[in-house]
Amino acid sequence: MAYYLGIDGGGSKTYALLSDEHGHILGKGRSGNGNHQTGAQQAAASIREAALAALAEAGLRLEDIRHTYLGLAGADRKTDYEILHPMIRGIGFTAYTISGDPMIGLRAGTDRPYGVALICGTGTNAAGRNPQGQHFQCGGFDYMYGDFGGGGALNIEVFRTVIRAWDGREAATLLTKPLLKLLGYERVNDMYNDFLDHGKQVPLDAARLLFPAAAEGDAAALAILHRQGVELGKAAAAVIHRLGMENDGFDVVLAGSLLTRGDRGWIRDPIEQAVREAAPGASIVTLTTEPVVGALWSALESDGITISHEMYEQMRPFQEFEHIPTTTRQE
Repeated sequence: MAYYLGIDGGGSKTYALLSDEHGHILGKGRSGNGNHQTGAQQAAASIREAALAALAEAGLRLEDIRHTYLGLAGADRKTDYEILHPMIRGIGFTAYTISGDPMIGLRAGTDRPYGVALICGTGTNAAGRNPQGQHFQCGGFDYMYGDFGGGGALNIEVFRTVIRAWDGREAATLLTKPLLKLLGYERVNDMYNDFLDHGKQVPLDAARLLFPAAAEGDAAALAILHRQGVELGKAAAAVIHRLGMENDGFDVVLAGSLLTRGDRGWIRDPIEQAVREAAPGASIVTLTTEPVVGALWSALESDGITISHEMYEQMRPFQEFEHIPTTTRQE
């Protein structure tokens, strides 16, 4: 019997999922930050802890694993991989593959081993793989390097929109009252001066204020969300064109909290328009399966195993890591 391990290493959590070649889940483990960019030692410890927990539940050792696929936040550039490969080998992995976390989100969201993933959570990212196995990532850094949006930028858009409405540069906005409530101020003037005087930062949660304001027809909120969709659509089209997928049929998987929770089409509609123009045969789907499942499927596929329809249907409903069931290993 062959055994496989999928690992999802994010900025706040690391998940590990272990199965046999038939897709029976035998063990799982979780730990903390798996992003080396915010602490390589902590990331290595988290990946090791999650993997060892999954192995312990399955009654296996690391050397029993045929292949491990790691989808890691921060695995973006050659310099990242120069750090990550020694780190992963230092844990004890030998047969393994590393990719950025968009690729496991992509794999978890489609029944095909190729397609495009768009992420809009704290930040934004776009990546894809074509049927020939070629990969391309567009963005994933910040505004200076071409990106726009994600919670770490839309929070600023909310704050500055309220300021501009207050000082007269823009029309009044429904974002004002909920932002003041979130931050604990009575008046915009108090918020404005306190932030300036003390160098305060706008919390990520401010980005979520856009959705209820948009639902009430607030022009500023609608404009911000529309721009987010346009920018993600441009990124998707760039990936499609770079990989020569204009005539292919594939899924564009939407992942990240700003795309999967709260959006009523304000972001999605411009994405659909851009994708339809770039690749008429593509379909837009929203990720519901836990991304670590995509890492596990990728581990099996890296060893030449095709994910059967039965295996896909069995694991596709795994939406929350805590609720993924495990089974006893058969000798």
